[in-house]
This record gives sequence, C-alpha cells and structure tokens, in this order.
Amino acid sequence: MANLYQRFSKQVRFKLHLPAFRSRNFRLYFLGQTFSLSGTFMTQVAVPWLIYDLTHSPWLLGLAGFLGFLPTLILLPLAGVLSDRWSRHYILTIVQLLGMVVSGTLTALVFTGMANFQSLLLLSVLLGMVKGLDMPIRHAFVSEMVTEREDLANAIALNSIMLSSSRLFGPALGGILLATVGAGFCFLFDTLSYLAAIWALASMRLNRPAISKSKVSAWKSLKEGFNYVQNFLPVRMIILLLAIQGVFGISYTALLPVFAADILRGGASSLGFLSASGAVGSVLACVYLSQRRGIAGLERTIGLCPAIIGIGLIAFSVSRSFLLSLVILVFVGAAGTLQVACSNTVVQSIVEDSKRGRVMSIYAMSLVGMMPFSNLIGGTLAHYLGAPQALMVCAIVCFLGSTWYGQKLPDLTRSIQTVTASRQIINL
Repeated sequence: MANLYQRFSKQVRFKLHLPAFRSRNFRLYFLGQTFSLSGTFMTQVAVPWLIYDLTHSPWLLGLAGFLGFLPTLILLPLAGVLSDRWSRHYILTIVQLLGMVVSGTLTALVFTGMANFQSLLLLSVLLGMVKGLDMPIRHAFVSEMVTEREDLANAIALNSIMLSSSRLFGPALGGILLATVGAGFCFLFDTLSYLAAIWALASMRLNRPAISKSKVSAWKSLKEGFNYVQNFLPVRMIILLLAIQGVFGISYTALLPVFAADILRGGASSLGFLSASGAVGSVLACVYLSQRRGIAGLERTIGLCPAIIGIGLIAFSVSRSFLLSLVILVFVGAAGTLQVACSNTVVQSIVEDSKRGRVMSIYAMSLVGMMPFSNLIGGTLAHYLGAPQALMVCAIVCFLGSTWYGQKLPDLTRSIQTVTASRQIINL
C-alpha cells in the first residue's frame, strides 16, 4: 500500500499539476476513499439486485430503498452538528470502522446462505446509518486537508471526480462479479476496501483546527444552521434545487433493476453496465469542473442541469435498446454530477467556516437524504403506472424545478458576487 501511494503521489505531483494534490493529506484521502467508495457502490448495486431477485416486486424494491436511506436522512443533521464540535478526522475514522463491521456481516450472511429479504433490509438500514454519519463530515473534512485556501475549489472538484470514478468502477466490477462468482464477493471487496480508507486516515498529519467548546445545545446549534441556510439566498436556492434532484432526478437509479431485467431483457451484468454508464458521464463532468479555478457562472450551470436530466429520463424511459440506454445515461449522469459538484463548489466557497459542517449536512440531506422518498415514490409510481411512465413523471418535475430556479437566477448571481467580493474569493 505504501509503494502504491508513493507512485500515486509522484504521478499527480509531477505530471498532473493539479493544485489540490500539493497537499499530502488530500492525496492520501483521495487514494483511500477511491478504494473504499468503489466497494460501497458495488454493494449498492448488489443489494438491490438480490432483493429484486428474491421478491420480483418493484414496490418492495422501492420500499427497501426507502428504509435503507431513511436513517441517512435522520442522522445527517446530527452529523453536521458533530462535525462542527468534534474532530472530523476522528469521527470519520470511527465511521469507516463501523462500515467495515456492517459490510463484513453482510458478507458472512451471503456466503453462508442465510441472507433473505429481512436480513438484507436490516443491513441496508445499518449501512444507511453509516452513510448518514459519513457524508457531511467527509465533505466538510475536505477543507482541512488542503493547505492553501485557493486550492479548495480544485479539491472539491477532485473529490467529485473520486466519487464519480468510484461510481464508474464499483458498479461495473460489481456487475461482473454478480454474473460470475456471486454477490458475496461484492460484499467481500467492500469489506476489505474499508482498510484502504482507514490506512489513509491513520497516515495523515493534520494541523487540527481549534474547535470551540460551544455552550449552545445541539438542538440550538442545529437550528442555527438551518436559519443560516434559510437566510442566505444562494445556499437556500441551490439546496432546494438539489432536493428536487434528490427526489426526482435520481429516481431512475432505484428502478434500474426493473429496466435491466424486464424492459431491456438483461441480467446482473446489464445492471452493472447501466449503473456504470451514468458514472462515465459523471467522470467527464468532474474532469471539466476540475479545470476551473473560480466559481463564476457555476450558478447558471446548476440551473440548466435539471432540464438536461429531464430530457434524458424521458429518452431513457422510451428506449428499448440497451446500447442507446447506456448512451442516454451517460448524459444523465453527467448532468446530475455536474449539478451536484457545482453546487458543492459554490456552497463550500461562500459558506462561513464556523457553520460548514451543519451547512454540508443540510446539503447532503437535500440530495442523498431525499433518496428514501425518491425510492419510495419511484417504486410506487412504477407499481401503479409502470417504470417508463414513472420516469416521465419525474422528468416533468425536473423541468419545473429548472424553470423555478431560472426565475430567481439574477438575484442569486448578484448575491454570490457580493459575497465573493467581500471575502476576496477567487471568482474567475
């Protein structure tokens, strides 16, 4: 592992010339999380496939997704408060250990043949709890790993590339393993991949920022974070649009097993490639974003993305060609990730440091925290209307959200320019 890190470090420092990689801690984080998140996305492909294979019910598939992500929604605000009060490095290490334990239990159940719908549902809930603690802390932790403030935007973009590349390789490899050796090996890879993340965190040398011992209760601290978001126009608008995407724009992911098996007449490998095709677009979008230095104009890109997602969902819903569906999901994945990455970059660039953890927890709630409702709504609509028609309904809502955001765009742009000018933030 140490030799791999040395080769990785040398390559990025002397060939890629990406400013965020000047920070040793960020290089360690990038490498460790790439392995860990690949295993996580592999599990997110394997569990729905097993559930659908056991039940053959779109509604139960949506219900499982709802219950699996519900703990994420509940714990995200708490994680934000903890992130502003405790060492993010320490909390993130504990969360990785908890994730490894849950994934190891899932591995053991599958290899022993004891996995059923109830056990998969329970472990999905536990993994959702781990994710609820992990996401906002990981997002906020990025700012501690870069040594120069001007490198933050690049670090956020590279963090999105790492996430997207994991979404690319994880589902693709997961689909191959599902089709060849079975789901147990997907979960085994996920369990072992946590070791890379734990090693990277343990190897970091951090100048720990001073954390004030607030006398304000956790509830009042959480309320302060929500009030800050409510009264800060750019953050409020960006997060509300993300919530629309979180409920409707990514609803297709919960229905991919239905499209792979029943509509496109494929199997487990087809599901893996459909999941990976969206990640291909995600990687392309993040590579583009990593070349940007400032945040000027990103708010316009954020508003355009839901409309592109809507067009893509309509096209995917009527497609009966596997290859065409793959191409469509590349564009959907690119637009979705571009909206998320641009939103992350703008929000983290203009938010106050003292409220970063709480704001990022609300940010995560607006996207991943909405996935319980996305899965439940998508599964219910598919049950009563059919999967293609369900995606058309979601596409219409995405268009409406893009239109609403566009009407507020001039005020939002002026507010961002005022903040960047007052704080001397790079806005090229």
